[in-house]
Amino acid sequence: MPNVIAYTVLLLWPLAIWWMFRKMPPERAFIWAILGGYMLLPELTEFNLPMIPAFDKVSIPNLTAFVLAIMVARLRFAVLPDGVLARVFLALLIAAPVASVFTNTDSLVYGHVQLGRMQLALEEVTVLPGMRVYDSISALVRAIILLLPFIMARQLLASEAALREVLRALVIAGLIYSVPMLYEVRFSPQLHTNIYGFFQHDFAQMMREGGFRPIVFMPHGLWVAFFAATAGLSALYFLREAQPAERLQKLAIALYLLVILWLCKSMGARLFVLALAPLVLFASVRAQLRVAAGMALVAITYPLLRGADLLPTRAVVEYLYTRWPERAQSLEFRFDNEDLLLAHAWEKPLVGWGGWGRNLIRDPLSGEIVTISDGMWVIVIGQYGWIGYLGTFGLLCLPLFALYRLYRRVPKAQVPRVMGIVALLHGANLIDLLPNATLIPLTWLLAGALLGHAEQIRARQRAEAPHLADGLPRGGLLAGARINDPRGRSGKELAR
Repeated sequence: MPNVIAYTVLLLWPLAIWWMFRKMPPERAFIWAILGGYMLLPELTEFNLPMIPAFDKVSIPNLTAFVLAIMVARLRFAVLPDGVLARVFLALLIAAPVASVFTNTDSLVYGHVQLGRMQLALEEVTVLPGMRVYDSISALVRAIILLLPFIMARQLLASEAALREVLRALVIAGLIYSVPMLYEVRFSPQLHTNIYGFFQHDFAQMMREGGFRPIVFMPHGLWVAFFAATAGLSALYFLREAQPAERLQKLAIALYLLVILWLCKSMGARLFVLALAPLVLFASVRAQLRVAAGMALVAITYPLLRGADLLPTRAVVEYLYTRWPERAQSLEFRFDNEDLLLAHAWEKPLVGWGGWGRNLIRDPLSGEIVTISDGMWVIVIGQYGWIGYLGTFGLLCLPLFALYRLYRRVPKAQVPRVMGIVALLHGANLIDLLPNATLIPLTWLLAGALLGHAEQIRARQRAEAPHLADGLPRGGLLAGARINDPRGRSGKELAR
């Protein structure tokens, strides 16, 4: 159970965000409000009020940053994206949780056996309540709160300077977080217990390779490892951009963060860095955008390929058994659970099973959960169906497709290098959503920043050379967007 300190920290975080907006530029204050809350606030601690979602380490920073950006920084935000496709994905994302409520009003009862007209009840009965109108309101509000970093980042973080600020914040955050991470590697993961009064996960899962991997104040050690990977890759970007006099310092920072990543003992995060580090250091921005778009394509098509049994999952597991039996067993367990959960999801394919754990498979007699949903994609499909999946992953993947398409038309010298690394970080997060549920506020922040940058580039292209839009599909990414035109014409009007 959370202690008094846990609840006190949640209550004080809005004051910390207020101080940030008073002392920092709004872009920096927004980044640290979201990133700092993710790093420092307690897990599984919340304030429950009627008719609204719980206030926790996600909703409190999101709401506070949005309100203070309006009240203190005097900013205004356009809720709807400029493009038709982005608006469709946004509508699907918001509608799916609400629709799932009205298709799951029945209760699910476990612990009884039906024998003809007679029903034999066991001693213990597990009942999952049906969804109510109250739940639809809560689901709608929750979806909007989760999207606030996306909405804010589209305008606040779309510029090249703001994107560099994001990378700089990741490096600084990685350096700060390395101290408690090293502590837990040496003395075991206990900071959350010592400070907030409880351990937020299964302690056995933090034991790897004859030692410990850190979890600090995040949901799992895998989350910490991926965070360390993003910090290390960001440091490599600054190493590539460094002047000769700064190169040794940047190299030391990058190597230090990569050592911290290795100590996290996560094979997935290590593979991400091994695969992406050469691209960050040596590849052109267009090549980086091409790889990022490819990762987005894999992420959005993965459920279809899994459902059609077109991925060689069995061959991969058999190969791993010959080299790393422990990891092969873990991967096989994941694949088996995915198959079971996908089959369960197909019973309600459009809008899923809703909340209350209804998307999980339970023993019909005991009611105990017999499956584990690790990947974010299978969680979304199980809860909100294919409509929810297309809305969520479509909105997350769209910025990478848009940037790759738009920057193909821009001279190579005019493509900002920062775009490539940010796109790679976001693409890596999308791939990580397949085995893990690492959909965090920072994910939405990066997606919003990239989409906002794509919208700016599209508007600039149409303003400078409207005839370039003739070969593009009507109603594209920025259809209807207002640009700096003397007569106030929209991008769509200029394209005509």
